Amino acid sequence: MTYDFLKVESAQQIEAFHELPFRIYEGFPNWAPPFRFEIENIFDPDQNDFFSKGECERFLVKNGEQVVARFAVMNTPERDKVLEPTMGGFGFIEMENDAGLAHEIILFAQEWHRKRGYNAMRGPINFGENDTYWGLLVENYEEPPIYGMFYHPPYYKDLIEKTGAEKLDDHWSYKRSFDDPIPERMRKITDRIESRPGVSLRPIDKKNIYRDAEYIREIYNEAWCEQDINEREEEFTELTQETVEEMVEKLKPVLIPESMLLAFVDGEPASFVVCVPDLNEVSRETDGRLRWWHYPKLFWFKRRAKHLRSLVYGTKPKFRKMGLEALTFTRGIQLTREKVTTLEYLEGAWVSEKNWLMQRSLEALGCYHHKTHRTYKWEF
Repeated sequence: MTYDFLKVESAQQIEAFHELPFRIYEGFPNWAPPFRFEIENIFDPDQNDFFSKGECERFLVKNGEQVVARFAVMNTPERDKVLEPTMGGFGFIEMENDAGLAHEIILFAQEWHRKRGYNAMRGPINFGENDTYWGLLVENYEEPPIYGMFYHPPYYKDLIEKTGAEKLDDHWSYKRSFDDPIPERMRKITDRIESRPGVSLRPIDKKNIYRDAEYIREIYNEAWCEQDINEREEEFTELTQETVEEMVEKLKPVLIPESMLLAFVDGEPASFVVCVPDLNEVSRETDGRLRWWHYPKLFWFKRRAKHLRSLVYGTKPKFRKMGLEALTFTRGIQLTREKVTTLEYLEGAWVSEKNWLMQRSLEALGCYHHKTHRTYKWEF
């Protein structure tokens, strides 16, 4: 069968890129479309700083007049070379259930990278940080995706693995019902931590949100440039003030201060956790669009949200082993539940299968592993 590969450039092609999943997922009621503007920002050089570090192109695949697949290919040479072997990227895949189609897509992506001096690639990944839109869902198709995480049909795993893909790594999502009480042991531990001299905890201050955002940036940059997992450390990209301010602007309408906590030690910002309501609940209702008449829906959403996602967290290296992560997560669960009574569960996404310390911490809070997203590699 002959397929045509078309680089996405026109408004009509962009529309086709977003419309294909609606046909692919007609028989998958758990799917939720991501917001189009967020996906478009990833592919916009004016919005995504990664274009200053590398290259990204996206394509439609057509069989005759019918669009049967879409995907993106990307590279960031400075980051890619810390991988062994050096690997480019492949992502945003959506496709019909056709092994021949999957094979042709991978061959095309490999040739794209080969022309740029690469002999390997990994995917599915995002052209940006790995906290959103990264990995292929390979476990638990019975629940909807949380904000920032892709849902995929079960057949994607089979098609991808038949192209010669090898598992690179897995990342797990953890789940916890808000109806479950905090384990007694954890309550005692966090009470003891919070009572230590010099330790204090508070929600972010909406009146001084940019100051607190700068505290979070300070902690994050120290925490994630010195990690327990070496390969994650090597891929670390420092958060800029501009990036943090953009995140604040995006999250302002749905921000729940009680789910975004800062811990201090002797007045110094030491640890934080940021959780956000599951915006997929809104994108389902708007088919992934966000127009001016949808804004009232967005502003009122945090009062009726059912799911919460832990988006990012961190503790400065010198304050590790003080239990501050347990403190921020535990108090975040308690305070958020008191503020938003409609919440049903928390999902902690993107925990590396190698990060046993975070796994044990989440399990001690009563969380359990319930989804897996896998990244593959191809060598050619």
